[in-house]
This record gives sequence, structure tokens and C-alpha cells, in this order.
Amino acid sequence: MILIAAFLLAAAAPALAGEDKVIKLDTRPGASVSFYTRKRDDALATLVLLMGGGGNIGLRGGMPRSRNFVVRSRDEFTANGFNVAVVDKPSDRELDFSVRVSAEHIEDLRQVVSYLKKDGALPVWLVGTSRGTISAAAAAVAFGNEELAGIVLTSSVTSANRAGAVPTQKLDAIRIPVLVLHHEKDACFITKPSEVSLIIGGLKGAPVKKQIIVNGGANPQGDPCEALHWHGFIGMEKEAVGIIADWIKNPTP
Repeated sequence: MILIAAFLLAAAAPALAGEDKVIKLDTRPGASVSFYTRKRDDALATLVLLMGGGGNIGLRGGMPRSRNFVVRSRDEFTANGFNVAVVDKPSDRELDFSVRVSAEHIEDLRQVVSYLKKDGALPVWLVGTSRGTISAAAAAVAFGNEELAGIVLTSSVTSANRAGAVPTQKLDAIRIPVLVLHHEKDACFITKPSEVSLIIGGLKGAPVKKQIIVNGGANPQGDPCEALHWHGFIGMEKEAVGIIADWIKNPTP
């Protein structure tokens, strides 16, 4: 069953389709996944935005309220020519590290991607940040090269002490383009910039792969593993999204 709630935009830009939606899919027996969508009439692709932490995007009043990097930057992605779908945690569990590589989570993502491909008839990319990179990589490994156009991994979980850490996955099974974006000053102990190269080294089957390390932004605050620090590209959201968008439009090594 699919439930859709539409929320009219107060002043939609000409390229926007005119409404935000929250869509709820029954993905497994007794479980559902909701996601917020915004469309453009001239979109080039649909980006599935996968946040970190426990995956709660903070849906209130039909809008995601989380301050996570990909959630708070959703309008930037739309402005760069894409439809967006911001995926919430499933109804029956938090998205802990091990859950993100589980068969149940992969099935949830498969259902979301399938719905979006049918709805928009556009290529679908997964864009994950922090723990969301575990989900994006696991889905790319499981899906093969038919369901996804590519993935983007930002602030990737690299520590082998965490279940599902990106370098520990079967990355050689990924057969689609992969961008790995990381902040040089990321001080989170499980997303070390020095370990990002392990991801690129493991992507032996990806037709195109690219590692980009950035150094910009301003005013980091709070926990270095949280969204308002370098880990979340604080103060350089527009620049970071621009880098991602340009690469998706033209994936090059």
C-alpha cells in the first residue's frame, strides 16, 4: 500500500513540479518506510538522500527537520537540477551500523528505488553521508548495475571497528560509478580522512571512481561526528553539493 500526502509549496520556482510529498511504502510485512520528495519538471536524475545516525529525518508537518548534511542541503540538490527523495528510517527499527547491511534494510531501499524509477522514469543515484554511506555501499553491492545509476559517499564510515564500514564491504562487486567526497578536517574517529583511500582501492569493478578531499567551510560546532562540524561540511554546503552535482552530470576519474 502507498500513502501520499502532498504539501503545496508557497512559492514554487518555475522548474519545480509544484509540490512536496511524503510517501509511505509498505516495504516488508509489518514494516514501512516514508520518504520526502521534491521534484523538478526538468530533472536530470533522482537522488536518494541517505542520512547518518539512526536515520530519523525528523518529519514534521510534511517536512524533514534534521540538520544532517544531506537533509539540510536538499534544496541545493534540487537547485542543481535533480529530484530528491529524503529517506526516513523504517517504522520497525533504528538504522544502527549492523542494520544498514541487513537484508531487511536492503529490501527497504530496493522498494524505494523501484518506486522512484517507475514514478519519474529517471536514473536513480544514492547519496549517503556518514552511516548513510554504509547503506549506499551495501545497496550498490546487492543491486548490481541494473537498478542504480551510481552512488555518492560523503564522510564515509571507514573504521573496521564498525559493522558495515565501507572498506570492509565487497566493494569489488560494485559495477556503477562511485564518488567519494570527504572533508580534510573531518575529526570523527570512525570517518578518518586518512582511510578514505581504502574505499577507492576496493572499488576494482567500478567503471568510474573518484576521490575528492575538500577543505572549506566555517564555524564548526559540537561533536566532531555530528552534522554541524567538518564531518557535515558545515559552512560549505553549497560548494559540496555543487561538486557532487557536477560529478553526477559528468562522472570522470
